[in-house]
Amino acid sequence: MQLESKVLSREIQTLLYESGKTLGTAESCTGGRIAEAIISIPGASEYFKGGIVSYTNEVKERLLHVDHQLLEEKTAVCEEVAVAMVEGACDALNVDYAIAATGIAGPGGGTKEIPVGTIWLAFGTKGNVRTLKLEEDEGRDVNLANATFRALQAFRAYLEDTLPKPVEE
Repeated sequence: MQLESKVLSREIQTLLYESGKTLGTAESCTGGRIAEAIISIPGASEYFKGGIVSYTNEVKERLLHVDHQLLEEKTAVCEEVAVAMVEGACDALNVDYAIAATGIAGPGGGTKEIPVGTIWLAFGTKGNVRTLKLEEDEGRDVNLANATFRALQAFRAYLEDTLPKPVEE
């Protein structure tokens, strides 16, 4: 999985570098793993500005401006919070794009409504955020590795879909 994440990071680097766009991350359950995968490629400083590890609701509210009421009503593990984290990271880090992850990696912390392994990924730019829900519990380490890989994979596909295609001569 680590090699595959490096390949995806290289592809993301090419897409962002060629477009002159910037990227940041807002991570809860993944604790910086997505940012780590991105900066594993030399030259990441050309487009990656940084990441916010928002493990607690307090940090989600204060740094990413996730609405307190939303967190109270829906919990931190929901699609709406993941979207708010992307938009908050775009503002806080002054980036074009952000990738966010919020969920329950395990082994504990799950409920009947939100079981362990539930992780919401979000990626995009303000006003154009896409999401992906992971629901498999394969143990904490695998859950985190899967979330990192799937976030990079989905973000690469998002860039391929939304960035202007180069004009061929």
